[in-house]
Amino acid sequence: MTAQIIDGKAFAASVREKVTGHVNRLKEENGITPGLAVVLVGEDPASQVYVRSKGKQTVEVGMNSFEHKLDVDTPETELLTLIDKLNNDRDVHGILVQLPLPDHMNADKVINAIAPEKDVDGFHISNVGLLGTGQKSMVPCTPLGSLMMLRDHLGSLSGKDAVVIGRSNIVGKPMAQLLLGESCTVTIAHSRTKDLPDVVRRADIVIAAVGRPEMVPGDWIKPGATVIDVGINRIERNGKNILVGDVDFASAKDVAGAITPVPGGVGPMTIACLLANTVTACCRANGLSEPEGLTA
Repeated sequence: MTAQIIDGKAFAASVREKVTGHVNRLKEENGITPGLAVVLVGEDPASQVYVRSKGKQTVEVGMNSFEHKLDVDTPETELLTLIDKLNNDRDVHGILVQLPLPDHMNADKVINAIAPEKDVDGFHISNVGLLGTGQKSMVPCTPLGSLMMLRDHLGSLSGKDAVVIGRSNIVGKPMAQLLLGESCTVTIAHSRTKDLPDVVRRADIVIAAVGRPEMVPGDWIKPGATVIDVGINRIERNGKNILVGDVDFASAKDVAGAITPVPGGVGPMTIACLLANTVTACCRANGLSEPEGLTA
């Protein structure tokens, strides 16, 4: 048996298509254009690539893109002043501050300065609390994208045994909350988990989000399980720099029922869900019904 490959690029394209449709309707029926503001501090090369890509895709789906680039030595107070201005700007429905921030800035303080309803990354402590208590919130993009792919592939997730490997605030914890919301039985596993292979082997759904290259081999996977690999790790193999996930794809694909590849799996979904969150935030801000199929 060879696993079905879940094509994140194609799925992300379908999400962007839905977003475009909603944006067009908002413009035609309500005269509103959703706007996303992205703030980049410093010259981190990876962050610059992300910000460019986010800006390009924001414009492609018909939304307004507001980019703010600040020098690496910008005082934290100046960044907080900018966030306050964006919080009060009615044309801005989503605010994203690109991480990591320079060392002299407190990332938690900066994130929690964003108005929760405009926090399209879903990192504000209010959104974390709302998600944890099953209330309406902004949901972090990577877990939201992973959930969309699981629903698309499996339909109902109710009663499934899910193991999330990794306990980060950005992926592991919110992913577990979303799966609980879908009535899965959820285990959060991590580097200290005893008998980790056995824990993973009982799962119908495996979410690998630990940041260690090819840590999960095929013999940890229950035959027919659905594997979502969130890891993006750069390694050298045969003299070349390549990207691999947290799952050993070569061995896992012969056991799993379905699996996301790296690259081309969860990655493309993250920006697509950022756009989806911006549309959702815009609809909520204007008291309009939320877009179907784009929320948790």
